[in-house]
Amino acid sequence: MKIFLRIFFIVLLFNLVVGYIVKSKDVIIGNKWIGVTVFISFFIFMPIFLYHGWKDKKLENYSLSKENLQKMRETIEKNNFK
Repeated sequence: MKIFLRIFFIVLLFNLVVGYIVKSKDVIIGNKWIGVTVFISFFIFMPIFLYHGWKDKKLENYSLSKENLQKMRETIEKNNFK
């Protein structure tokens, strides 16, 4: 999955550069090319990237529950006494 994401990102960057090159010759087609690339980046690449980053994580570790707040207070108290 990591290799797929890297290749997909490079392809998107390449398409963005091509869009700007095409834009220098034909503004309308260049803008469409750039727009489609941005659309794919945010609505296809970004959700896949976020899913890959969070797929094996426990959300309880990142929420502010009573236990996590207590751990934070204990850590702050330990660091203040040093």
